[in-house]
Amino acid sequence: MENMRQKKKWAMFIDATKCVGCHACRIACQNQNAITPKEYYNRIEEQEFGKYPDYNRRFFPVQCQHCDNPPCVTVCPTGASYKRDDGVVLVDIDRCIGCKYCILSCPYEARIVNEEHGYVHKCRFCIEFVESGESPACMTTCPTGVRVFGDLNDPQSEISKIVTTKKPEKFRKDLNTDPSIFYKKV
Repeated sequence: MENMRQKKKWAMFIDATKCVGCHACRIACQNQNAITPKEYYNRIEEQEFGKYPDYNRRFFPVQCQHCDNPPCVTVCPTGASYKRDDGVVLVDIDRCIGCKYCILSCPYEARIVNEEHGYVHKCRFCIEFVESGESPACMTTCPTGVRVFGDLNDPQSEISKIVTTKKPEKFRKDLNTDPSIFYKKV
């Protein structure tokens, strides 16, 4: 019997305790995807806490969560938003009519409109890099090692080991979107 190769399931771990709010991930993503400085697929949410003189801030990276149950895909009238077999949620800009239903349905506010052409776009996990054996731009530029990316179905991968041993959380688990991004929160 032929040996069946298990299909890949791309995922990311974000250790928010390591994030210093430098925005290198956002800038690398903007450069990689040729989007303007006021547009972004990655955002860093800042949370302030404490009272003077014990005041502090923490940072929380947010992006498309590449959900297993993506609401953006189910509302798309043209099928432009779709989920691949490897878990990556993408937008076919040639099929997108710019209705923005996906923007309204995304609870993570992770989609933007290309104002010049009218289509919606979002994080693609730099899939062209991943398919050639590289990592997403946001991961490779982070000076503090906030992100780990890999195949969740490969038990030897770093992401698989982290998810298995550290039991990280999913952002907004209450939404039942089953994100492919896991977090160690502050």
